[in-house]
Amino acid sequence: MSEDLDRNLTREQALALVDCSLEELLRAAERRRDAAHGSIVSYSRKVFIPLTKLCRDVCHYCTFAHPPRKNERAYLSLEEVLAIAHAGLAAGCKEALFTLGDQPELRYRAAADELARLGHPTTLSYLAQAARAVHDATGLLPHLNPGHLTLADVTALRGVSVSQGLMLESASERLCEPGGPHHGSPDKHPRARLASIRAAGQQRVPFTSGILIGIGETRVERIDSLLALRALNDAYGHIQEIIIQNFRPKAATRMAEWPAPSLEEHLWTIAIARLLFAPSMNIQAPPNLSPGVLSRLIDAGINDWGGVSPVTPDHVNPEAPWPALDALARATAAAGKQLVERLAIYPAFARQADRWVDPALRPSLMGHVDADGWPRTDEWCPGARAALPDDAARLGCPAIAGELPAILARAQAGTVLGEDDIVRLFRCRGEEFSAVCAAADEVRRTANGDVVSYVVTRNINYTNICYFKCGFCAFSKGKLSENLRGRPYDLSREEVARRAREAWARGATEVCMQGGIHPSYSGATYLEICRAVKGAAPDIHIHAFSPLEVHQGAATLGVPVEDFLRSLQAEGLGTLPGTAAEILDDEVRAVLCPDKIATGRWLEVMHAAHRSGLRSTATIMFGHVDRYEHWARHLLRIRDLQAETGGFTEFVPLPFVHMEAPIYLKGRSRRGPTFREAVLMHAVARLALNPLITNIQTSWVKMGREGVKACLRGGANDLGGTLMDETITRSAGASHGTEMTPAEMERVIRSLGRLPRQRDTLYRTAAQERYRASFDAAHAADAQPEEAAPAL
Repeated sequence: MSEDLDRNLTREQALALVDCSLEELLRAAERRRDAAHGSIVSYSRKVFIPLTKLCRDVCHYCTFAHPPRKNERAYLSLEEVLAIAHAGLAAGCKEALFTLGDQPELRYRAAADELARLGHPTTLSYLAQAARAVHDATGLLPHLNPGHLTLADVTALRGVSVSQGLMLESASERLCEPGGPHHGSPDKHPRARLASIRAAGQQRVPFTSGILIGIGETRVERIDSLLALRALNDAYGHIQEIIIQNFRPKAATRMAEWPAPSLEEHLWTIAIARLLFAPSMNIQAPPNLSPGVLSRLIDAGINDWGGVSPVTPDHVNPEAPWPALDALARATAAAGKQLVERLAIYPAFARQADRWVDPALRPSLMGHVDADGWPRTDEWCPGARAALPDDAARLGCPAIAGELPAILARAQAGTVLGEDDIVRLFRCRGEEFSAVCAAADEVRRTANGDVVSYVVTRNINYTNICYFKCGFCAFSKGKLSENLRGRPYDLSREEVARRAREAWARGATEVCMQGGIHPSYSGATYLEICRAVKGAAPDIHIHAFSPLEVHQGAATLGVPVEDFLRSLQAEGLGTLPGTAAEILDDEVRAVLCPDKIATGRWLEVMHAAHRSGLRSTATIMFGHVDRYEHWARHLLRIRDLQAETGGFTEFVPLPFVHMEAPIYLKGRSRRGPTFREAVLMHAVARLALNPLITNIQTSWVKMGREGVKACLRGGANDLGGTLMDETITRSAGASHGTEMTPAEMERVIRSLGRLPRQRDTLYRTAAQERYRASFDAAHAADAQPEEAAPAL
């Protein structure tokens, strides 16, 4: 069998496999699956809401649908629907799966009359109301299985669901003939089914479909059914999963004595589906319909178990209970895979929500997902006081397989990683996550030993007035804006000088100064700020002015950046903070900070600074509207510049703090990175930047005191600054405080068995006089900036 894993089988090639060796077929399918999905087998934690069990079709194997019953309502009430949804929410579900019969009002007067009492002309109209009610009341993401759909139906339901589904079951019209399982079921005719699936594609709806095997079709007919689905997906790209469902005979149906398909038939069909579709396609088999042989289904090429409910039964197959999730995880692990939760919308579609998800549902989706489109599974977010998730405890160096060991080996050797390699590292979970952290920690140990450094510094944010409109920033204000936390302010030069003088008295070696881009500021303002600091504390190091401020200052003076930098140096500027970088990719910047300098300009300013003898930090602010490939490109651009100039002293991951950020409050961003992602940023940066940048800093303001410990175990070697007056992250809603004293810094470091070292901005050991002063100093008064200068 061909080893080419990139090409889909043609019909002729598939037909040639009708009678092939099963084991050889399974091996080919397994290799193709692993090439795209690696070690992950996913599932969705769902609650099953059977809105109605009336149906106009009479499938000869179905026990879900039934005629109207005396004293039994045709539809669940909204109260019943919401009660089921709330039970699902309490059990940790994120998907509300609505299933129902096909257009029962066209067959049963009882259904039409009840719909009229509910104020709806059709079942689908009521479905839309119920789905919207569930989403609004619980935040569960609706997935709808409504049966036959017109283009108008799809459009109406798109606004209340993140995904929809309809099983093709079979493209064989023969099965609709008298005596066939679909005879008397107009909505099961292949032309009707394919038209519904096509309509979903035309309306950009993430869609689930698949085939039902063992109801009388042949292997050739299964191939043709799968090819019909492939053709629609080739046209629209909307089919997110293909289900290969095995028929199970049910008592009291016309097919009660019909034999179930053999395991071999099921495995053959799964494998053929895997080879017919692109490797990235999600191939699913329901686990409750194949108890005891789950590992064989994985061998055949599936990468998904579908929806599994900890609350409700499978109403379509009530005789087949869902496996407990811990049992499903054990069975998946026994097959060498890792069970990972997903949403009703698969990650690849969630990553492109602007295309695939209705605007009304995007804010909810953004609140559910990480940067790769997988669901958040805990309540941790940067800046919040929340218990650390289980990932915090994953230590050690487990044995791992696949391509990951080779990527880690190259990184540890200092080889430049490709974008795809870095994205692969960010996708690591479970034991792979532990392996990445262990590899990064080994590189850290080689570069830094067991020393963890920190700097005594004071933040001076001289103004929060800014004419830029960055979506992530809760610190900056318009000139008269009070719609966010705090009032607009502009510190006087005397106040800047006072704070610098006080910082020196408290043992600081550095003042870190940044502010908004005030409309009245020019390059002369930044020169005045430097003079004020040096006049008050001549020996203190000035770490100040982002590349955006340098760019703006030079532009207002009408001089080249290089000339402005030399002027700043002459007034005492020592180093630059590498902020205003956010994500160095213009696709992200167009959404996050469209009026800010572009990626190329940020790099040009940094290049000029380094060429002028000014060193700088490098940062990344991540976890908002970005994806892993953006993170990878950012790291590679930083590495490229460092290879040319050697000017970066450290790399500083800054997890996005969402609480007061405008872009989050408008429902357009995520809730910052997950804990796993935040720790991985430190670890992957250590590996991707090795050996060019040897210092990786972790922010206690963003990560919290316990969170930074995990980062220090995963490649970081620096705790950053004591800060004294942190305001930017606090303005965004963080609650980890405004200062960490040197004594606290050293307690955190020693708790890990590491050796603390107080440093200066350039990573030299702080002078003993500074060290003693920092421990002897009393806490400065917590001056409020708006009290230091009037609002303008």
